[in-house]
Amino acid sequence: MSAANAPERTDALVQVRGLSTELNGKTIFDRLDLDVPRGKITAIMGPSGTGKTTLLRHITGQLMPDAGEIRVDGHNVPTLARGELFDLREKIGYLFQNSALLTDFTVFENVAFPLRQHLKLPEEILRNIVLTKLQAVGLRGAAELMPSELSGGMARRVALARAIVRDPMLILYDEPFVGLDPIALNQILKLIRTLNDTLGITSILVAHEFAAVGRAADHVYLIAGGKVAAQGTPAELARGESDWTRQFFGGEADGPVPFQYPARDYAADLGFPPSGRTERAR
Repeated sequence: MSAANAPERTDALVQVRGLSTELNGKTIFDRLDLDVPRGKITAIMGPSGTGKTTLLRHITGQLMPDAGEIRVDGHNVPTLARGELFDLREKIGYLFQNSALLTDFTVFENVAFPLRQHLKLPEEILRNIVLTKLQAVGLRGAAELMPSELSGGMARRVALARAIVRDPMLILYDEPFVGLDPIALNQILKLIRTLNDTLGITSILVAHEFAAVGRAADHVYLIAGGKVAAQGTPAELARGESDWTRQFFGGEADGPVPFQYPARDYAADLGFPPSGRTERAR
């Protein structure tokens, strides 16, 4: 391993420094800095299109930045060799927004899939691991069901069991509450908090539902305009007085995030003369 990739252990499992990313001519991140402490749940929030999922892609090395560092457990992800990046990914669990279950596999085989792909385990040990993870999410009795037989909340819990099946050091949750009814949302919320506390996992939670985030997260970053617009505990952000926090957490239609998308002059678009008046018909 090169000196540039040598791990440097800190209290933060994930460190982002000077992250700059431009996609399709749009600035997503502009020298972004943030830390994700070990063993805690850190929420990433912000208006749509601000790069929350893009940040998760940077952390897993699916997307490389234009500039800056993304260190995970001391390793600078953009500089890792292919083999080193794959080794790091094996320590990261990912809960996809749509659960991403394999439709032709049973619940058991969906959870077993990462073990079968990466490890050569005796079938009895594999079975015990899978059933243990399904028990943790309350779905051991659903092991032989197909994804089409699951409710949205159950599918999300199966996906969570798969995400933790290899005991990762870090779990990335991409909008885990989307499309869930209040009961299913509370079940997922409880699992995120319980798993984090009992297993000592570090979690990054991308979500829009501040009420839910406030019950799970230890720290929240509000990202807007390519930078951190505000940060703190959920209680601190709820009391925030900045324009960004007032608009985002108050759900205001207009503010730093404008209602109108940038456009040419309205009158010019409609074909009116520069004065905005049409000539009177003669």
